Amino acid sequence: MTYDDDLRLAHVLADDADAQTMARFGSAELQVDTKPDETPVTDADRDVEELLRRTLERSRPRDSVVGEEYGTSGNAPRRWVIDPIDGTKNYVRGVPVWATLIALMVENEVVAGVVSAPALSRRWWAAKDSGAFRGKSIARATRCQVSDVDHVSSASFSYASLSGWEERGRLPDFLDLTRACARTRAYGDFWSYVMVADGSVDIAAEPELSLHDMAAVCVVVSEAGGTFTDLSGAPGPLGEGALATNGHLHDEILRRVGDQSEPTT
Repeated sequence: MTYDDDLRLAHVLADDADAQTMARFGSAELQVDTKPDETPVTDADRDVEELLRRTLERSRPRDSVVGEEYGTSGNAPRRWVIDPIDGTKNYVRGVPVWATLIALMVENEVVAGVVSAPALSRRWWAAKDSGAFRGKSIARATRCQVSDVDHVSSASFSYASLSGWEERGRLPDFLDLTRACARTRAYGDFWSYVMVADGSVDIAAEPELSLHDMAAVCVVVSEAGGTFTDLSGAPGPLGEGALATNGHLHDEILRRVGDQSEPTT
């Protein structure tokens, strides 16, 4: 079964989102509130999700929708997972590293996803068994392929922050991993994962994420030849954390910082 029509719809949704997010990016009129979890949310986040939900209601009325801002509607086995602005803190501060994440899941498997970062003029997408691509459009695309680095001592590792690792009691293990790698950078958010798919980063990991953070990047990494699991090693985006690698390094990283390893004290 192919998901070409769904992927084309995801691109249409991403085009609409890009128009809205870019129109508001850097605007002095952007309204910023604080959610109960102390993270920021803007009126652009809410407006984009509402826009995408309206389009899905017309185009895929039988499907469910899971969004960061408005939760879950419907209980169909096909569900669209939306993060209207991944990297809202960057968006608010004028940093161009943010993206709209759109994915389609069937049951518990991600079968299509688009990651659109208009301020970077970049987009990544993938569908099950069809490969992963990057470019400005489907017609102007380059195939994504993970790296072939097979030693941690030669690897580039991207992460988001230290606080989550500290809260899990894994900060010493995380720091040990950073020392073992050839290069570490805090690219953060969606960018860490699409860079794994591009082959420019070999490892990306975060201890605390939600489904809307992971669904779209999961299929892009996997279709680029990489491995995407939670920190226990379970495949897919249904855990609370994520580990994405080029595949060669996955087992070793799980041994170092995964949930099954013993924390360093």
